[in-house]
Amino acid sequence: MIGLEDRQSLALGIHIAHDSGARLHLACQIVGIDLRTLQRWKAGDGLVAGDSRPLVVRATPAHALSPAERAAVLSAANQPRFADVPPARIVPALADEGIYLASESTFSRVLRANGQNVHRGRAKAPRTVRPPTTHIARAPREVWCWDMTYLPSNVLGRWFYLYLILDLYSRQIVGWEVHASDDSDHAAHLVRRTALAEGIAALKTKPVLHGDNGATLKATTVLAMLKWLGVKPSYSRPRVSDDNSFSESLFRTAKYRPEFPTKGFEQLDGARAWAAGFVHWYNVDHHHSGIRYVSPDERHDRRDVAILAARHALYLKARELNPARWSGKTRDWSHIGVVTLNPERDSVVTAHLRSIDTQPLAA
Repeated sequence: MIGLEDRQSLALGIHIAHDSGARLHLACQIVGIDLRTLQRWKAGDGLVAGDSRPLVVRATPAHALSPAERAAVLSAANQPRFADVPPARIVPALADEGIYLASESTFSRVLRANGQNVHRGRAKAPRTVRPPTTHIARAPREVWCWDMTYLPSNVLGRWFYLYLILDLYSRQIVGWEVHASDDSDHAAHLVRRTALAEGIAALKTKPVLHGDNGATLKATTVLAMLKWLGVKPSYSRPRVSDDNSFSESLFRTAKYRPEFPTKGFEQLDGARAWAAGFVHWYNVDHHHSGIRYVSPDERHDRRDVAILAARHALYLKARELNPARWSGKTRDWSHIGVVTLNPERDSVVTAHLRSIDTQPLAA
């Protein structure tokens, strides 16, 4: 959209060039407008009043939300349980209760109109990064990720150590421990206890355990335990900082929780109590964005298929009630069947799955 002063300046320059013998359409082309545009400016008040499009009063669309519906959206977003939750999590949570008020984009528009469209929570807004490549999981207990992070204490220079094992497919925390020291014996004990809890001894194919290149996770004690359990170790590639991104993201979620003590833990028991509460919240109450906003427990137990089907049916019903509000298909609530440790092209994933499916036939 060209402002009034720029219009007048362009028109004057074209007029001078035309009087000097230049062809009119070539002069317009040089300044970057069409001859028809100049003619339209001269025919109306375009060179006097400027562009009138911003001043046009447009009628409210017939399918727009009513004031009562907008108030309901705002009221839902301001509920205490949604105080630090973005619209992308609010809508699925309401859908699980059989309530559909509006889409995520409509929630954002209503919040923005009321001055509430700010990033919720203590974490910074997410950034998109370039993804590399590695393991693929089609079911629970196929690929695990693990890592260790530091938990601060209220004594300078003293730390507690949180060990976590995450199931790549379901995002469930399948094993965790908090200790006062960083020791490979703790890591080996955690792997053994997690393998027992998940019953991998009865599995024909044991899981892959992916971690970074830290000394604790690559110690001889840990490697001997993994070999005894039949678990295949996997490590991040050299000079690839985000090759264990699921575990790093989990630790980031943990340390930005409102109840995380920013001044540190007083005792080891306090750190373990906090970790127990966080693991329960993450596995049971947390609706994970990477698995269609279901909880890791629901996905680990395969209950997410029925939940996603119910959401899809609710959206279809909502579209039938107000078809003018839907320009295309409803939101994608399909079940995610394949998870990659670092997202890869669809062709690579398809080729990998085809090779897995054909191995038994070849044998």
